[in-house]
Amino acid sequence: MAGIVLFLVVITLFVSSWIINSRTRTFLFDQMDRLKPAKVGLVLGTSKYLADGRLNQFFFNRIQATIDLFNAGKIEYILVSGDNHLIAYNEPEMMRKELIKRGIPANKIFMDFAGFRTFDSIVRCHNVFGQQTFIVISQKFHNQRAVFIGRHLGLNVVGFDAKDVEFSDSFKTLVRECFARVKVFIDIYTDTQPKFLGEKIQVGG
Repeated sequence: MAGIVLFLVVITLFVSSWIINSRTRTFLFDQMDRLKPAKVGLVLGTSKYLADGRLNQFFFNRIQATIDLFNAGKIEYILVSGDNHLIAYNEPEMMRKELIKRGIPANKIFMDFAGFRTFDSIVRCHNVFGQQTFIVISQKFHNQRAVFIGRHLGLNVVGFDAKDVEFSDSFKTLVRECFARVKVFIDIYTDTQPKFLGEKIQVGG
């Protein structure tokens, strides 16, 4: 019995990942020459630091990718979306400070404090911040899931892939990603809604 359960789990993980990868392949970019400009770049949140206190390369690679897009004129505004469930833990603020530190004007950055999950970040970018077309900025494996969600919801979403992280520092994240991909299908087929929506916020003029 245990063997059958394990087999079903493996098949579910594999099929979920295959569907997401295959349906987003043409909407992901790692070079800017083929990427059409968009008003907003949505940066998916992560902490600046790892649990052991080291700097988180997922964070810094996403920041660099965002800066590259902004400086190349591919995005006009930046929406940093992440978790802010504790006073001492604020992903959007960490990203905003790092972007400003590296030369991005403060008035070009908007913050979404209720991006508790990737699903929430995508839905809120549309429903709260009013964007139908936008560029998601994260690592490729994360962009695949985010873009799949956006496309399923009828949004004109593409992903710009930030530089990957060494396998030794990303193994746990990649394992979690496998299960997160299964959760995507539960969310979209049970009409799940973000934890918070709230009043609409206008980005730019």
